[in-house]
Amino acid sequence: MAKPKQNVKAAPKQAKVKFTPEQAKAYWKANLRLIGILLSIWFFVSYVLGIILAEPLSTVKIGQLPLSFWFAQQGSIYTFVILILVYAVLMDRMDKRFGVDE
Repeated sequence: MAKPKQNVKAAPKQAKVKFTPEQAKAYWKANLRLIGILLSIWFFVSYVLGIILAEPLSTVKIGQLPLSFWFAQQGSIYTFVILILVYAVLMDRMDKRFGVDE
């Protein structure tokens, strides 16, 4: 019996980045700050505008729906998707700044 050929390729070697403890701390501090800001925006849009301020916002209508309903249903989802894109772009910039980009 002939042995079947195996198309196994070695995984590409990834660059090893050597951070000093100060650089690693600065990188994670910047990362956590960005995450905190973006989560705060998402919390404000989904919880504050969609739930806490639902009554005052219900006087404003989009089409036939109250603005509070829009924030609770569509607004928080749209905001979340936009924040994911913003996070990806800003993390790419941060990675380049710290020299860990791909």
